[in-house]
Amino acid sequence: MTDWRFRRPDRPTLIAGPCVVEGLAVMRETAGRLAELGDALGIPVCFKASFDKANRSRPDAARGPGIEQGLATLEQVRRETGLPVLTDVHEVHQVGPVAAVADVLQVPAFLCRQTDLLVACGGSGRPVNIKKGQWMDPAGMAGAVEKVRSSSGGAVELAVTERGTFFGYGDLVVDMRGFDEIRRVSGAAVVFDATHSVQRPGRGAQGSSGGNRAAIPALALAAAAAGVDGFFIETHPEPAKAASDAETQWPLAELPALLRRLLRVWLAAREP
Repeated sequence: MTDWRFRRPDRPTLIAGPCVVEGLAVMRETAGRLAELGDALGIPVCFKASFDKANRSRPDAARGPGIEQGLATLEQVRRETGLPVLTDVHEVHQVGPVAAVADVLQVPAFLCRQTDLLVACGGSGRPVNIKKGQWMDPAGMAGAVEKVRSSSGGAVELAVTERGTFFGYGDLVVDMRGFDEIRRVSGAAVVFDATHSVQRPGRGAQGSSGGNRAAIPALALAAAAAGVDGFFIETHPEPAKAASDAETQWPLAELPALLRRLLRVWLAAREP
């Protein structure tokens, strides 16, 4: 397994990939391009894709290939590209099988207070990324981090990922002050989810999540200036054809330009 660290002194980290595990061709294309970008920009990259989206709005919505096929695909991508891989866990019984394949475990936002799941992730020995619930204030994430640490002896690499806070119905806002507060109260690395933060839950086609992809650069650049340790960006070769979150995934072809801008701002914000 790769020794993945969310916080680096001289470069932001990047968690990126399609929302959900799709066909091997899409996975290979995306992961291969991400590996090239990481090498070119000197940015550590972790490839992400979910084997199951267990919180879909409708029972007939696409959820992904499931744990067996999803992990097999992620393992193949990892083997072919050398990138570490991250995927979600939704239930305690999934933690063991996922930890045997994935370098990083992710707790979805809607499960960020599930004690048994957080404790199990901490006991896996793998780095853990906890998505901040859309209803949670930054200081409230300290408890989630403590739960993971309670079963790991404090040794597990940890991050909290900000993905926006509900603003009324069907919209999200990002409070840039929250990054420092999360870091202060939890001691964890802080990652900004630039793509889920522009979602409009329940306002897409047939009740799915809509979104405003055009707002992604502005929010990501602001987060770079505000001092995040890394970025979470869902990306796809053809977002319109993506199995999930088609309105918010960033086009893979446009990712190099965005990352270069983010890197310049991130480095400038750290100049003495």
